Amino acid sequence: MSFQHPFHCVRFIKRQQSGAQNLLVATAGPKIYSFAAESGQRLAVWPQDVEPSKEDSSKDIGTEASPEDQTPPEKKIKVTPSTDQTAGEDPKSTSQESKKPKTPAWSSIPLLIASSDGKHVVALTSEDKCLRVFAVGRDGSLQQLSERVMPKRPSAIVFACNDSTILSGDKFGDVYSLPLIPSETPATKTPNPAKTYQPKATTLTVHTKRNLAALEQQILHSNQNASTVAEKAGPDFECDLILGHVSLLTDVAYVSLSLETGAKRTYVLTADRDEHIRVSRGPPQAHVIENYCFGHNSFISKLCIPQWEPELLISGGGDNFLLVWKWSEGQILQKVPLVEETSQTEVIVRGIWAVPFAESTKSESLKVILVALEGSSQLLSYTLQSDGTLKPQGSIQVSGNALDVTGVERNGTIMVSVDGVREAGSTQHWRASPASSQALIESYRAKLSSEGLEWEPTNDPATSRINSEGTSELTAAAEDKKRNELNESLYALGNLRKKAGAEDA
Repeated sequence: MSFQHPFHCVRFIKRQQSGAQNLLVATAGPKIYSFAAESGQRLAVWPQDVEPSKEDSSKDIGTEASPEDQTPPEKKIKVTPSTDQTAGEDPKSTSQESKKPKTPAWSSIPLLIASSDGKHVVALTSEDKCLRVFAVGRDGSLQQLSERVMPKRPSAIVFACNDSTILSGDKFGDVYSLPLIPSETPATKTPNPAKTYQPKATTLTVHTKRNLAALEQQILHSNQNASTVAEKAGPDFECDLILGHVSLLTDVAYVSLSLETGAKRTYVLTADRDEHIRVSRGPPQAHVIENYCFGHNSFISKLCIPQWEPELLISGGGDNFLLVWKWSEGQILQKVPLVEETSQTEVIVRGIWAVPFAESTKSESLKVILVALEGSSQLLSYTLQSDGTLKPQGSIQVSGNALDVTGVERNGTIMVSVDGVREAGSTQHWRASPASSQALIESYRAKLSSEGLEWEPTNDPATSRINSEGTSELTAAAEDKKRNELNESLYALGNLRKKAGAEDA
């Protein structure tokens, strides 16, 4: 029996097209899955697995996408018969090996966002640093529209400008702006002019034949290297650098506020490893810094601006507290402890989610903030009060580490992505053996009682079906090196914490 790749990201997509069903789109391992939100039926998987026997026919018929259409092309290596085929080897076996489905060039998809109209999703495939845009069909299908390899691996992506633009922040502190749909005419690179190499020695100062030849070769190679560097000026697609930090960038948020005049002004909020939150104007004025929000003592991993309270910001990271801000003024409204003040336990905020529930049982609108800690099976729950402060509520205990959360607009329900591979409370230790039915996702419903907000698990048929469908297999007998790589792909926030005595990065 094997484990199943847990869902790294999960998003509820409310469709605005007439007749289109709501969806759950999730990433697990190297794949993206699309499910019907009401029934849990699996609608699409990207990239698809193509059986070798069907590879040729799929190209002719055009009904199935081959792996070549879904994954980056691999370099072809010319191999001589002496190295490709050993003596006595059946040439047919080599041909059969070449027809095996290709595995993707990436092992995980750590970032996933969906447009507000539900027509597009954007995903990051990790190892190749590639941002991929997909069109979401009425039937839940996923069609890749573009793939753009970023200069550095993105650490956060967000939609901007009415979902027409993608903002991508990377681990070198830069934020780029890209159009959601690239123009048909690719951008032309403008390389920096190559500087001609001017050696100190000249033909007038060098006289021997050997030294003259060495001087000519030196000039030739230096100019060739300069030309190569000049050609690597940047990506060959539209990609504008709009702002930068001097530290590793950890999260990006985009928000629009109404001014007293009735006009709207947009802002970009960025967080980094050096405890800074910067408030900049939105493109094309992102170079204008409005203010900073100072108050954290450790790195910041997550920013959350509730859609229904855009003037507020909840931030968290390597500190043992959250901060609630009136971010436009850089004012701290509340410091929310995550552990006892006397506790020496180090915590890391994995995620902060603002979940609106239309109406509760008491006909009151609920404004819920959920917080997950790295390697914890407990979801912390708060309600946002009218004065902008957070009030603690009953927590949610899930069966494994909470990885991601999405709100479903159905009776105050949330869906939680669960890590059923590692022991609850651990980011490194795997369970002894896979469960007979591994939980990939769990659903909970909020209800108000005399003691406050409480959460109860639901027997949602959609959740049950998604769990029964499963994802791709993850062998329980994986070697330690492979396990460490998989652990790192899911739990990497601890690397942001600065070690004592280390220089600031």
